[in-house]
Amino acid sequence: MAGFLARRLGAAAVAALLSSLAVFLLMRAVPGDIVGQMLGQSGGDRAAEEALRSFFGLDRPLIAQFGDWVGATLQGDLGRSWYQGRPVSLMVWEAFLVTLELAVATLLLATLIGVPLGVVAGIAQGTRLDGAIQSFNLVGLSAPVFWLGLMLLVGTSAALDWSPPFAWSGPGEDLADNISILILPVLSLAVLQAAAYSQFVRGLMIEELGKDYIRAGRAKGLTPAELYFKHALSNVMIPLVTFMGLILVQILGGVVVIESLFSLPGLGRLILAGIQGRDYPVVQGALFFVVIIATTINLVVDLLYGLLDPRLKP
Repeated sequence: MAGFLARRLGAAAVAALLSSLAVFLLMRAVPGDIVGQMLGQSGGDRAAEEALRSFFGLDRPLIAQFGDWVGATLQGDLGRSWYQGRPVSLMVWEAFLVTLELAVATLLLATLIGVPLGVVAGIAQGTRLDGAIQSFNLVGLSAPVFWLGLMLLVGTSAALDWSPPFAWSGPGEDLADNISILILPVLSLAVLQAAAYSQFVRGLMIEELGKDYIRAGRAKGLTPAELYFKHALSNVMIPLVTFMGLILVQILGGVVVIESLFSLPGLGRLILAGIQGRDYPVVQGALFFVVIIATTINLVVDLLYGLLDPRLKP
């Protein structure tokens, strides 16, 4: 187990480094001059441009700039926003708390909807009920998240004369308002993930119900409930743990669009604003944090899978 953990941590460190390098180079490959943008159209003072470029370290070679950023990051310093002057670590943490609420609520709702649908579809394979669930899966997996969120926003406004508030409150300030803000974003993200859950669990259930131990259980007189829920479903839960980690990473990937659509001050909106304003420290710090979170999720999932699956135990 120690060797496995060391290998995964090493792979995570390499992934974080390569991802950071890719973001660093892509941000600097964007056409235009960030210093000229900050000084404005009237910024013709050559001395001011050179001073600002030197202040941000943009006059140094790219490899030196990247080395400085890696060194500072290893010490826990993600730098400061070039526009706001605030510590990037604080901005990322504040945004992460919003994204965390959105991601956890989405994961819970998607699990509560998708897993039962998948179990029912697997048991009722080939029936009209299975067909109806498959139709839901098809629509859920095909509908773009942005389109679904927009339709929910327009639909609730037109049909119910209601739209969610757009003023997010800080932790502990106004929980009721935050919950009402999250309703439509969570639904927008959960439909896709619930459909993915349902499709995955359906396949696992069909596979399990076709195995010899299920036929042997029927021959012994076990009830359908015992076969489906005590035996088949218990075996389905092991690979489902791995899939849950994948779902959570996918949710983190989908928050950029949803947070922008519903004006949620989360990581996705922070990254998008940083890209639009070419605020290099904010984009690099936020994306680095996302990579660390995704890698940690995958590592935890692998460890849980090893603990739950008896075939992997020594």
